[in-house]
Amino acid sequence: MTAEETTPQHPADATVRDAGASAVPYGLRVAAAVSWRLLVVAAALTVLGFVAVRLASVLVPVAVALLLAGLFSPAVSWLAGRRVPRGLATAIVLIVGIALAGAVVTFVVITVTVGMPELIDQVTVSLTELHTWLRTGPLHLSQGQLDSMLGNLTAMLDRNKSAIASGALTTAVTVGELLAEALLAVFCLIFFLAQGNTIWAFIMRGVPARLRDRVDVAGRSGFTTLAHYIRGTAAVAFVDAAGIGLGLVIIGVPLAAPLSTLVFLGAFVPVIGSVLAGGIAVLVALVANGVWAAVIVLAVVVGVMQVESHVLQPLLLGRAVRLHPLAVVLALAIGLVTAGVVGALLAVPLLAVFSSGVRSLAARPENPSAGRQASGTPPAEPAADDGHVRPS
Repeated sequence: MTAEETTPQHPADATVRDAGASAVPYGLRVAAAVSWRLLVVAAALTVLGFVAVRLASVLVPVAVALLLAGLFSPAVSWLAGRRVPRGLATAIVLIVGIALAGAVVTFVVITVTVGMPELIDQVTVSLTELHTWLRTGPLHLSQGQLDSMLGNLTAMLDRNKSAIASGALTTAVTVGELLAEALLAVFCLIFFLAQGNTIWAFIMRGVPARLRDRVDVAGRSGFTTLAHYIRGTAAVAFVDAAGIGLGLVIIGVPLAAPLSTLVFLGAFVPVIGSVLAGGIAVLVALVANGVWAAVIVLAVVVGVMQVESHVLQPLLLGRAVRLHPLAVVLALAIGLVTAGVVGALLAVPLLAVFSSGVRSLAARPENPSAGRQASGTPPAEPAADDGHVRPS
């Protein structure tokens, strides 16, 4: 120790420090204390965001596998409850799910192959009518002006050949990466369904003992919300696709089946997914069937969206998710800006899980077993034998 360290501080020094602190307004001191803490939190979030971006090719398949686990876990549990071994039940559900997905993809491909010539013929007729309208309509464009416009379009495509080629190459690489990530998601899904509770119990070992019960209850509640969200969203997406698809078939719009499939997939992106998919259906109807058909399709899309917003979502998702519409829109916007389509797909489920976990921690009773019963989940010890994905 130095002499300075062993020498007691003079009382005058403390007086000076107290006088200096009292000279700073109380509000400024509070703002400074809050500000540096906010800076620390922001720095931590920045590091987490950087790590998440670097590991996106791993984290995204794991997140998708969790979503699918919430969708498929009831079927696996139903089979396991009828004395089917957990591993065999998982294999049956996955084989049936992959077979259904393959059947839908095959049906869509066949429909596109069969209906594309008709669509091309109708588009050709529509372009001819557009050409005639540009010449004889209010614009009264001459043939020379139309040829000039067509020449400019062709020249623009010629100038961007290299960019188009590089974009195609990038697309091929992206497809390869997507296939690898899809395989990783399926691999994770198998273990989430077959040994999910064992994995959750292993994770709980890393939580301090005094917090383990609270984290366990919050995790179970979060996964329950996630499962309800994905199942409810799937039901809403099916109704949207069926309603819009039926309208397209009645009106006679070509490629009704692929457009319905697009609506189904788009419904998993809240707020904007179904709207964009419905807009594509309206555009196809406009090109292929004319203005009045497009207006009718637009009315069908708007009607289905109204039924979804005012009936289906409150009935199927309202009690389970309990998110304010503003929170959904903001989460969707943040996810879309930061991570594109993948961010828009995962932002709302992540927010729902986080909100459910926070509510569970805030409302958790003192007795951990009472918390599990309130959340509708069995205690960890008996549940560990069934291998079910927990929290659930």
